Amino acid sequence: MTSVPLLQPGTLYVVATPIGNLADLSERARQVLAAVDLIACEDTRHTQKLLQHLGLKKPLLSVHDHNERDRIEQVAEHLTNGRTMALVSDAGTPLISDPGYPLVQGLRQKQLTVTPIPGVSALITALSAAGLPTDRFAFEGFLPHKSGAKKERLENVAQESATLVFYESKHRILDTLSVMAEVFGEEREACVARELTKTFESFYHGTLPDILEQLQVDADQQKGEFVVMVAGNKNPQSNSAINIDKLFRLLLAELPPKKAAAIVAEVSGENKKELYQKALEIQGKV
Repeated sequence: MTSVPLLQPGTLYVVATPIGNLADLSERARQVLAAVDLIACEDTRHTQKLLQHLGLKKPLLSVHDHNERDRIEQVAEHLTNGRTMALVSDAGTPLISDPGYPLVQGLRQKQLTVTPIPGVSALITALSAAGLPTDRFAFEGFLPHKSGAKKERLENVAQESATLVFYESKHRILDTLSVMAEVFGEEREACVARELTKTFESFYHGTLPDILEQLQVDADQQKGEFVVMVAGNKNPQSNSAINIDKLFRLLLAELPPKKAAAIVAEVSGENKKELYQKALEIQGKV
């Protein structure tokens, strides 16, 4: 049997915990949780259940989105006094779309020691079985709740050639897939992972409309936690082309098509007549 690791006094251990299947907790993570003096956690009730499963009893300190900046000095004092602490989130790796960034940043600025104890992360777990390119990927976390802000955020990454990875909840998954299909195009390949490592783990493959249809026909498939992975843009536009298109649309909101086309032609060097026709198409006048 592996012995409990010798922890370094004054160290915060960032410990990854299971996202569903408790058997995924690493032996090193279990040993660290058993050995530290105090555990900082996102939700004390949730972490208490994990500790009960492990047969452990530990003092807990709540550190979540609404209080973690206020906890920096308190945690720093514990570490300065030589205590050892673990930081855990409700599931997965802390700081990865979970609380912890301000705390770790604050401790680093104070020259205190922060050590990672690696383990499960939903985005890596999902990518490993998605069948999409993983040589390059961009993790975008959770999208804004409101459709307008969500669409704008997606437009900002629509030209990205790397695989895009998002987290989404059951309340917004259908709306998100619908907006993605609108922004990325209906032919964009994707994969959606649901309830990873849990009893009803599921993967959905196809174009964005295909996956949306798969989820719409069964309300049970809309439950749980989702990782949405979208293939990168195979033919991305250059930044200059994107900026010109954005300029064109902004001008059309304030100016008649002929004037807007003239300005864009002056800036871009493109044909004024062709731009005028594009303006009419955008406004639905042809």
